[in-house]
Amino acid sequence: MDAEISSLYPDSVILGIDEAEFEKAGGYFVVAQQGEQTIGCGGFRPVDEKCAEIKRMFVRPDMRRRGWARRILRHLEEEAHRRGFFSTVLETGCDNAGAIGLYESEGYSQIPEYPGCQGILVSRCFIKR
Repeated sequence: MDAEISSLYPDSVILGIDEAEFEKAGGYFVVAQQGEQTIGCGGFRPVDEKCAEIKRMFVRPDMRRRGWARRILRHLEEEAHRRGFFSTVLETGCDNAGAIGLYESEGYSQIPEYPGCQGILVSRCFIKR
């Protein structure tokens, strides 16, 4: 995932996850597999008591356009809702047309930057309530 981000945006900061901080904050992470093959991943962490941030959504390039990202995203949204969150936010890159198309087709609307994404010119931020 980081290699793909770096190739799209060579001079940009990669907004990864500090594992200890993510876990301490109540983060949730899933890995999608088909048999022994890892297909993709995604997670979320609380922003506040009503909103969760989707993080590290990724599907291997050779497994894209098969519904995996949509299934991962919906699973994360369902788990966030089950945990009491009313909305989800996320960030992706301006040149990531596939991700932007997925998020918009799943009801996300573009918003201004939110904390953690300020000043990153290639970021596009979204919310779903």
